[in-house]
Amino acid sequence: MNKIKNLKKISIGLGSLLLAFVVFIVGYVVYMQANYYRIDDNKSLEVSNNKKEILKIGEDYSAVTYNIGFGAYDQDYSFFMDSGEMEDGTEVVGKYSRARSKENALKNTNGSTEIIDKLSTDFALLQEVDVRATRSYNINQKESFEKTLSNYSSVFALNFHAPYMLYPFNEPHGSVKSGLLTMSKYEITSGIRKSYPVDNSFFTKFFDLDRCFTITRYPVDNDKELVLINNHMSAYDEGGTIRALQLELLNKTMEEEYEKGNYVIVGGDFNHALGGTVDVFESGQKIPEWVFELNDDDLAKGMRIVNATNNTQVPTCRSCDIPYKKGVNYTAVLDGFIVSDNVEATAENVDEDFMYSDHNPVKLTFKLK
Repeated sequence: MNKIKNLKKISIGLGSLLLAFVVFIVGYVVYMQANYYRIDDNKSLEVSNNKKEILKIGEDYSAVTYNIGFGAYDQDYSFFMDSGEMEDGTEVVGKYSRARSKENALKNTNGSTEIIDKLSTDFALLQEVDVRATRSYNINQKESFEKTLSNYSSVFALNFHAPYMLYPFNEPHGSVKSGLLTMSKYEITSGIRKSYPVDNSFFTKFFDLDRCFTITRYPVDNDKELVLINNHMSAYDEGGTIRALQLELLNKTMEEEYEKGNYVIVGGDFNHALGGTVDVFESGQKIPEWVFELNDDDLAKGMRIVNATNNTQVPTCRSCDIPYKKGVNYTAVLDGFIVSDNVEATAENVDEDFMYSDHNPVKLTFKLK
């Protein structure tokens, strides 16, 4: 009899635990859904610390694009959402969902800031800049750049805003506010956030970014405008369907501005292999399934990719399913610039050996014709 009573107590206890777990899961899903929203398209952006000097035709200018990887991706870092396969068929999966420590996040944030400061370009286009996020220990990376580069104006747009994410359970990714930061030594007349199409499936929408690009406008002394686009396209996109829609929107925007007679420069993380760099670098890994090419033939009329002079010597992005080791990780050129044919331009991939990010910067030198 006592055994039966004990079994009943155990069953009731287990049932209560199961019920509590189900209630928690349902409540968490409701919480995530209630806090999910897409940022409005064509959202006006605030310009901070604006400058007065305007651009001139025929002058030399420079720009840099750099995905800083929210201050987490030094050489020892791998990311939990990334998976891949070694040449011998061994499957690998990344480890961390946050920076390895606050000290590490500060080191990488400061290192990336110093790189941009030393390059001293006229424009800087930065991606994955956290303003408040569990994954980067609530370090305000936007503020860090603005403080160090105090002689620049800045425009910021969110492209990742998420309530507290419990996954992975051993080290939750947490809540995130992160985005695109554009900095300039020249007058900005306006800034706009353009929303990209994204995967809105129930699970994916909570973990993927609210992808976008930003448009900042700069007056030129011939009454035209430089239209500078800071771009970050989707990465986790099986089959490339979403990226195709995103490219369609980017092409439409570039074409419209070019037809107005404006100068167009697009910089950023395209999450496509640019200029035929899918398999040019030594690697001990197979080419990931997510890799797609982007070539001039894919772009609107009058636009071209500025292939860096060292495009086959220095990659700009490395795989994050394993820590970085030169010649072992898969690498390609995913970062760079597209320009309209009224812009004369050359580019260089800056070899920082992925010291503070899973990306290397790319520097553009250009003239407006």
